[in-house]
Amino acid sequence: MTPRRRRLFWVLGILAGIAIAGALALQAFRSNVMFFFDPTQVVAGEVKAGQRFRLGGMVEKGSLLRQSGQLEVRFAVTDFKSTVKVRYTGVLPDLFREGAGVVAHGRLNAEGEFIADEVLAKHDEKYMPPEVTRSLKKGESRSGVTE
Repeated sequence: MTPRRRRLFWVLGILAGIAIAGALALQAFRSNVMFFFDPTQVVAGEVKAGQRFRLGGMVEKGSLLRQSGQLEVRFAVTDFKSTVKVRYTGVLPDLFREGAGVVAHGRLNAEGEFIADEVLAKHDEKYMPPEVTRSLKKGESRSGVTE
């Protein structure tokens, strides 16, 4: 084997290794990305059943349902235009309440109910995630609701 051919094999081997590493990194990145959707987008069908995503909006007043002695909680998240029902099993954050901002991580089931793995509540009166603020402003301008 000539030195030129040997170098060619080394270069091809290194390029193949870089391509495989890049493909594996892209696959890992894709599986860990979680997109944000508001209730209007979910109701419009922009999310497939089983796809993991973040749902953000306000907890609809009067929608919180708890059964005594159980950790399962049901509530609705709204952007003042559309509403999505949410089911969560676990302990809710201390700041979680009706009428407050919330971001839930999870997936949509076949019936269109959001099954949350994690629920996050805003941490003070001034802060709300930017995605939630934008989607609520869009919903308020469409529905005519103002603060």
